[in-house]
Amino acid sequence: MGSKRIHGFEFEDQSWFPSFLRNYVTDFLQFLANKAKVYEPVVELIEESLQKSGEERILDLGSGSGGGLLWLGSELKKRNPKLEITLTDLYPNATTYTHTDIFEYYPQPVDAREVPKSLTGFRTMFLSFHHFRPKDARRILSDAVKNHQSIGIFEIQDRGMGSIVAMLLSPISVLLATPFIRPFRLGRIIFTYLIPIVPLVVLWDGVVSALRTYSEEEMKKLIYLIENQKDFDWVVGRKKSKTGFVLYTIGIPKQKN
Repeated sequence: MGSKRIHGFEFEDQSWFPSFLRNYVTDFLQFLANKAKVYEPVVELIEESLQKSGEERILDLGSGSGGGLLWLGSELKKRNPKLEITLTDLYPNATTYTHTDIFEYYPQPVDAREVPKSLTGFRTMFLSFHHFRPKDARRILSDAVKNHQSIGIFEIQDRGMGSIVAMLLSPISVLLATPFIRPFRLGRIIFTYLIPIVPLVVLWDGVVSALRTYSEEEMKKLIYLIENQKDFDWVVGRKKSKTGFVLYTIGIPKQKN
């Protein structure tokens, strides 16, 4: 992948962007990710990472409306019924999860760059790491290392032409999927069909997200610059899926003899 990473403007990142519109966007991403089971290729990888780290809790950062975690969480809990999953976000949106007992949603804002010490577990970031510039991306990784917390980062796009084209077609998916997203919101219908802000934001933010995504080599460089990174075992790679691929970076504290 020869294109340079471009950290463009995303509406979803802006504090002034209305929270209800942000929720409509993240609800769509959550719906699509779960229907397509986009994280199916990394289920076993996450399960193995949990076993290796000795963790029985996932602490998800930048959860939004949960991304693909509704399906993924249920799949992981089938394998380990004791597993606990806590969702967090800088802009919490718990409304999607009032109907499920798979998750606990932490109600207070959580900054992935400086996670409260009271929140422990295997840290995960699904389709959210690309929101951070290199300095802040290193802070996320560094905070995990400093606090001896395992971390897993997962993205389902890159800067290749295939991802860009998929994002350009995303408004069609929004128009087709919106009637089936639950819970039903009249505002979602209005701002999708009558005033099409949601499909336009999904289009814009989707293309920008692809251009923001770190490559495997860039992730390795970020890790190299972290103090005490050698105290962790790191693995960076990509797994193909039926719908595309998943880029992953996992860091687990080394076992002390």
